[in-house]
Amino acid sequence: MSSTGSKVRCAIIGGGPAGLTAALELSRAGVEPIVFEMDRQVGGISRTVDYKGYRFDIGGHRFFTKVDRVHNWWMDILSEEFLVRPRLSRIYYQGKFFDYPLKPMNALLNVGFFESVLVGLSYVKAQAFPSREEKNLEQWVTNRFGKRLFEMFFKTYTEKVWGMKCTEIGADWAAQRIKNLNLGKAALSMLAPKLLTGKNQITTLIEEFYYPRLGPGQMWERVTDMLEERGHPVHLEHWVKTIHRDGERVTGITVVDVNGKEERFDADHVISTMPVRELLNAMDPPPPAASLEAANRLRYRDFLTVGLVVESTELFPDNWIYIHSPDVKVGRIQNFGNWSPYMIPDKSTSCIGLEYFVQEGDELWTASDEELIELGKKETARLGLIDADKVIDGVVIRVPKAYPVYDHGYKENIDSIREYVDQIPNLHLIGRNGQHRYNNQDHSMVTAMYAAENILGANHDVWDVNVEEEYHEEAGAKKSHGASGERLVPQRVQDASPIELLNDVFAKYDPVALGGAIGVMIGFAVFLTTAILLVQGGENVGETLALLGNYFPGYDISWAGSLVGSFWGGAFGFVIGFVTAVAINVTVSIHLGKLLRRLGVLEGSLG
Repeated sequence: MSSTGSKVRCAIIGGGPAGLTAALELSRAGVEPIVFEMDRQVGGISRTVDYKGYRFDIGGHRFFTKVDRVHNWWMDILSEEFLVRPRLSRIYYQGKFFDYPLKPMNALLNVGFFESVLVGLSYVKAQAFPSREEKNLEQWVTNRFGKRLFEMFFKTYTEKVWGMKCTEIGADWAAQRIKNLNLGKAALSMLAPKLLTGKNQITTLIEEFYYPRLGPGQMWERVTDMLEERGHPVHLEHWVKTIHRDGERVTGITVVDVNGKEERFDADHVISTMPVRELLNAMDPPPPAASLEAANRLRYRDFLTVGLVVESTELFPDNWIYIHSPDVKVGRIQNFGNWSPYMIPDKSTSCIGLEYFVQEGDELWTASDEELIELGKKETARLGLIDADKVIDGVVIRVPKAYPVYDHGYKENIDSIREYVDQIPNLHLIGRNGQHRYNNQDHSMVTAMYAAENILGANHDVWDVNVEEEYHEEAGAKKSHGASGERLVPQRVQDASPIELLNDVFAKYDPVALGGAIGVMIGFAVFLTTAILLVQGGENVGETLALLGNYFPGYDISWAGSLVGSFWGGAFGFVIGFVTAVAINVTVSIHLGKLLRRLGVLEGSLG
């Protein structure tokens, strides 16, 4: 092992968006960075893979952000190479393709009138009789959308991505990730999308985005070129073996190149985007046992892309399709030519990417490339997207540690790790794997910008970057656990305390929700019954039902009367539901109070 003998101001571990952003920011400020990337190309999971001239976007990266500084940074680096691309995506469910965002006629024709009625009744039932316990994702979504919509558009895809049953995923994740997407806004986006503008716009429904002509990796390849022009080349195929620490400071790193040669680089600062688990295991001397054990408990979700080159000029118009079918293993399918036509070298062909969410070492991960390509051909043909006989080539790209998982105990593990790393002021953890956070590209870049400014003398908290709040949280809402910039990942349901169990068992009804649900049911029943009688016709039709006119002013057996009756029925039902909920809540509070006094629980313990 040799030493450079010269001191590098800042060593940066990782050549993805976070590491390269930090390097360029430091270089522009007159600080000398040196970047080490273990892969053979830059970009991390935002790289563009080149296979015989066909370019693959690993994971699909829209260049959209509400952070002006990041947007301006992108434009400064690659402005002339950006395309403005239309977003087109669909959901595959039960052999049919649903436009996403949903469109009224498309959804109605695919689902059918009868199923649409069942979806509506399922929603009404969920509002009238919600699950009194909201511990997991299934309960949370069903309470807000109904059981049938949950099974259609939430269950299968979520379980494919995270490898957990929806009953094992905590409700906190749903509350954060689906917070702005309620049934009312979804309906408004279907009927009047232009009314959803500014902060009311749902991120998942944005219809246009910027995209580099040659894929997301073009951005990071250009940044690499700029660094080299400044005299700071990125060292590829170099993995970090050791991070050296002396007391409360890191002093440098030892890296190993592709030939096995070790070299030590001294540094005033070290910026790390490497997985936290690997970082702590590379520290010398080792961290305290508690922090190291916490790091080793962190888990990741991996995925692989099966790329297929198809002898066809047009396959389907989407950027990507979400596969909500349990009959196939693929979770999402991209059509790379629809991201950018410049990613396809032969215009008589198309190229698609099938994304499989896996665990490193499982059956799919360890399958041969040939087996995976055959699986991809078979499943895509089964979905009706391609003719398998027209597939002329294929490739497999495996991506380990793509998604950090927030399983049970995750927060405690991160807290233990931070107790250690926060004592080392010149060690800066940034980016997705660097902070073990499932975040967007722009969030990773902001952590890098803040870390660079901290090296220059600022005092930002890189663990509290406020990006995702603008995407998914309402103004004034309380922060979730962890940083507000955190893009939440499903967390396993945790055991409840006795007080939490009592709160769940004696959960109170929402009078407005129950009133509204019963009102809708009664109003719809009056309208439907009247309409059936009118269609049947005959003399003295609906004499008995017409007696409702004594209680519902203006009601009679006519089409106009059916609307009047539905209004009064709704109002009557709302009052019944509202009063019933209040009465139940009062009764429950009395019995709960008696129980708590009997158990000796202090007053004020309930939330």
